[in-house]
Amino acid sequence: MSRLTEMPTSLPNETLDRDETETERPAAGSQKAVRSRPGPPLRPKSVLVVLSLSWIVLCVFVAIFADVLAPYELTAMDLRNRLQPPVLFGGSWAHPLGTDELGRDIFSRFLVSVRVSIFVALVGTLIGAVLGTAIGFLAAHFRGWVDDLVMMLIDSQAALPFMIVALMVIAFFGSSLTLFIVIVGIYGWERYARLARGMALSALERGYVSAVRSFGSGPVWLYWRHILPNVASALIVNATLNFPQTILLESSLSFLGLGIQPPMTSLGNMLGYGREYLLTAWWMAVIPGVAISLTALAVSILGDDLRDRIDPMLTDKRAA
Repeated sequence: MSRLTEMPTSLPNETLDRDETETERPAAGSQKAVRSRPGPPLRPKSVLVVLSLSWIVLCVFVAIFADVLAPYELTAMDLRNRLQPPVLFGGSWAHPLGTDELGRDIFSRFLVSVRVSIFVALVGTLIGAVLGTAIGFLAAHFRGWVDDLVMMLIDSQAALPFMIVALMVIAFFGSSLTLFIVIVGIYGWERYARLARGMALSALERGYVSAVRSFGSGPVWLYWRHILPNVASALIVNATLNFPQTILLESSLSFLGLGIQPPMTSLGNMLGYGREYLLTAWWMAVIPGVAISLTALAVSILGDDLRDRIDPMLTDKRAA
């Protein structure tokens, strides 16, 4: 009887000890797992960003040394070797990228085309950035009816299809390199104006602007020396995002025959002439088309990465 009376008292203690050990094991295991969990890995450079930067550096190098790298003159013809394929598709090393319908070396024309297209897009982007930023600062400074007029122009520019406007201007005034660069430069100015106006209005409400004005600084010195450096990062990011669209605009107008005129050449010009031989000599259109696509894509990737690094809101989200 004593054994029977002792068993109920000992069993609950054993079960409690067993339950305690079973409940402690997961806690110890979880604590061990937490201790062994590694910290957040360092963010490596994106492969796409590195490849994009490499492509842009290569394009800039080609644009600078195009005359040195080109094995033939831009207009040199070899009618005996017309429509010769690239070297990887049965051609010869005398013409690595093949020849066109007049026997002109596509590799030489491609190098010059890269330089012309990058030059037009770069100068056009600078014109649009300077013009739009100046107009945005004027609207922020004068306000009132000047601000209303600028905003009306911005809305009108954003609503109109710029390609049709460019076609009308070129058809009316004729095609020239200077006019073409100006038209490309006007494209996208409203984005810079809207951005510069908004950031200038925000900067004018800060204390350092009042301090600068108290020292007797004029508006030109105020905007040039104090406000512009504070908004330059956002304008640079906008320029990198607008640059691919400028390249596509130049290529589109040249493709339609309203941009760069012979004997000068560009990527859009080569693409436009190569479309007629797409079935018989595909390399005439594919090579400049791939270059346009890769350049626009590379600059877009770099612009997105630059925006992620400069924008403080995105930086705070990444840190959190």
